[in-house]
Amino acid sequence: MYGPRADDKPCPMCTSLLDSLNGTALHARERVNLAIVARAPLERIRAWAVERDWHNLRLLSSENNTYNQDYYAEDADGDQDPSLNVFVRSEGQIYHSYNSEVFFAGSEEGQNPRHCDLIWPLWNLLDLTPEGRGTDWYPNTSY
Repeated sequence: MYGPRADDKPCPMCTSLLDSLNGTALHARERVNLAIVARAPLERIRAWAVERDWHNLRLLSSENNTYNQDYYAEDADGDQDPSLNVFVRSEGQIYHSYNSEVFFAGSEEGQNPRHCDLIWPLWNLLDLTPEGRGTDWYPNTSY
């Protein structure tokens, strides 16, 4: 959402995805522990959450740890890559059970990565239309 050298505004794609997850989080937390991790300081994340009215999301900062590097969401130069991770607790141990690693497989020319599309209603909805999602459109962060 915000990298170490990010602009003042967060990524519009991350914002769109989190807008959707905010509504789903109420239902999901009956079955899973959903957390959103961003590299930015927690105060910056919370300020954007207030502006977006994300009152259902558990937001965490990885500013002072290696989570992003450990799970391939940040390269050696500090550039951010989106990543979706799933962990499971079994018999007192925590296991990493899923990563959206299809991001690293690359995309067809004219397409954006589609590694988080399974949980992103916007793209699923647009894919049902004759025009599809398009190749150069990004959601806005304000309307």
